[in-house]
Amino acid sequence: MYLALLVILLQCSELYTQERVFTFNTVEIKVQPSVKVKNGAPMSIVCHADISKSTDFQLKHNFTIFKDDKLVFMTVSDKRDAQYEISMARSSDTGEYECTVEAGGKTKSSNSLHVWVTGMTKPILTAEKKEVLEGEVVKLRCELPEEVPPLHFFFRKIKMNSTPKEKHVFEPYRNFSVVEFSVEEGDNILQFDCFGRRNVKLEFESSVHSNKTLVTVREPFIKPTLNAKPSSNITEGDRIQFECSTVVARMRGIEIILQKNKTILNSVRDERLLKYSAVATLEDSGEYLCKVEQGRASKTTKLNVVVSELFPKPILAASMSKLDENKELTLNCSISVFRKANFSILRKNSNGDIWLTNSRNLTMRVNVNDTGSYICKAEVKGIVKESKPVRINVYAPVSKPTLSVVSGLPEVVLGKPLRLICHSVMGTPPITFTFYKGNEVKKRVTNDTYATFLDENIRQNDKRGYKCDARNSHSSGMKTSNILNITVIVPIRNASLGSIPYGEVEDGSETAFLCSVKEGSWPIHFRIFRKTDREVLVFEKSENADRVIWHKKTMNRQDTGTYYCMASNKANVDVKSHPITISVILAAWQKGVIAAFVLIPIAGAVTLTLWWFLCKKKKAKGPSMEMSGSALATNLTSEKLTRQHNDGDYYSGSGYIEDSENHMKSADESKGPDLESAEVEYTEVEVSTLDPHRDSVENRHSRIQGHPDAT
Repeated sequence: MYLALLVILLQCSELYTQERVFTFNTVEIKVQPSVKVKNGAPMSIVCHADISKSTDFQLKHNFTIFKDDKLVFMTVSDKRDAQYEISMARSSDTGEYECTVEAGGKTKSSNSLHVWVTGMTKPILTAEKKEVLEGEVVKLRCELPEEVPPLHFFFRKIKMNSTPKEKHVFEPYRNFSVVEFSVEEGDNILQFDCFGRRNVKLEFESSVHSNKTLVTVREPFIKPTLNAKPSSNITEGDRIQFECSTVVARMRGIEIILQKNKTILNSVRDERLLKYSAVATLEDSGEYLCKVEQGRASKTTKLNVVVSELFPKPILAASMSKLDENKELTLNCSISVFRKANFSILRKNSNGDIWLTNSRNLTMRVNVNDTGSYICKAEVKGIVKESKPVRINVYAPVSKPTLSVVSGLPEVVLGKPLRLICHSVMGTPPITFTFYKGNEVKKRVTNDTYATFLDENIRQNDKRGYKCDARNSHSSGMKTSNILNITVIVPIRNASLGSIPYGEVEDGSETAFLCSVKEGSWPIHFRIFRKTDREVLVFEKSENADRVIWHKKTMNRQDTGTYYCMASNKANVDVKSHPITISVILAAWQKGVIAAFVLIPIAGAVTLTLWWFLCKKKKAKGPSMEMSGSALATNLTSEKLTRQHNDGDYYSGSGYIEDSENHMKSADESKGPDLESAEVEYTEVEVSTLDPHRDSVENRHSRIQGHPDAT
């Protein structure tokens, strides 16, 4: 029974759970009346949750609305809608809105929605002062009270009959900004306003202009007055006086300045009047400026002054501008249409002009040191005028020039350029130098005391000499140098080395080495080197020839190696030959001596070895030899004697033994195996007869040859 109740309860629980199933379909957010709302109008943000349920049951909804990821509204409701009311929309309400709904442990968010509150609030402009002096500044403050930064502020200074001046300030963190405008000369009544601007979705939106603020400007002083006495049109030599004055409200800090061409002539401080006087000259003509300054305020007045010429500048004339030393020079100073003046003649100098005379005329005998620029001065009524300078050149004659090679020696390597220098010790510059090769003009140079010439066309067989001449403006004319002859050095070309004999040389013999070159100027420096594990200089000599022979009297084994020669001359270029190899070998007699020393001991050793071997055999088989010798002696003797009688020949020594041996061999062949041992013994005896130390056997054979009947 209890089990049945438990099953029923479980089934009821499952049915209850299945009845409370729900799911979010969508969550939507929208704006009323639209996503674009005018500034100050009401606006509603509505969040709606679309939910599907298994049955109709109550569900609590937690609504949360965010603007730019910041919480702005939150509520709990049984309904599926929530509304965020904004009674007066401001530009600060512009942004991205998003709604999130949470119910029964489930959460779902809407897509974001951009809301743009169009139009900005009107800015408020205030000025720190309503009245200012020229030179002071006006401090302004512009505020957008209901706007949210970042904001851009624009200030305008409005002046009658002129374009407004504008200043821009960006404020990233404030909704207000402060600027200063300077009050300039001529500013009387000024108006100022401002407006704001913001960036919405990459678009700029501007506010209306603020209220206009009026600022009155007062002058701290009046525009100055500038006068010239006795007049602004005067004659040079007369005294002129300038007066500059103004009227100021406050004397402290006032300054008056008189200028001409940006040059300050005079100035005063804390005074209303400035005076300046001077003797007028032509240079004093022009525009004068009187400036009054106090703080930042500044006012100016201009006056044009014309100074008439009292007398023209003097003219200095010279009898000649170029002349030889010790000649007479006459200088004359004059003024056209004016003769009453105080004259002086001077020579210009960097350390100050040198006075020569207080007369309008000067005659003097000149030298080189009198070269320079001369002027004359004329004075009338305290006005001094200076003439244009006249250049006078006094010339000393040039000395005979010297021509030489820059490198020193009068020689040049073929293929290299030749640089010559022509120098004249004396003579007033500028001097004109002319270079010749033979009679051909190669170059002209104007310089002070020397000139150079580079000849790049040097030929081996060119025999033409060089010379140069020098001249200046002296009447003596031209001077010519001595002729300079140049030695052309031909570089070494194609060095070679040979030897007699070549290749193999007998020890102790003489060898001749020949080092030669195909081309090159004498003297030539020859060097012969031997190269083994290191290079050794073995011969060195300078010759006025294109070859050199070195006789090496005695060659030895240490002279074996690779030889080469090097040749050089004044061209300072070492030319190396191809190497040759010399091998020093033994002489014929040295080979014979070595052979003798080697073969004689070998022959002696062989002889001693053979003798020792035979002696050993003799001792071992002496008795058997005696027995076989006596048994066969009769047969051998009779056979030999028979053959001697038949052939008519006589045999002695080893020849007889050979014949006996042959005879014995034929006899042995008929005897067969029974005589095999005797044959061996007899053969040993026959061989032993060659040994000179075995006398008994030899005597026996002698007795057989000398006596045929013996048995």
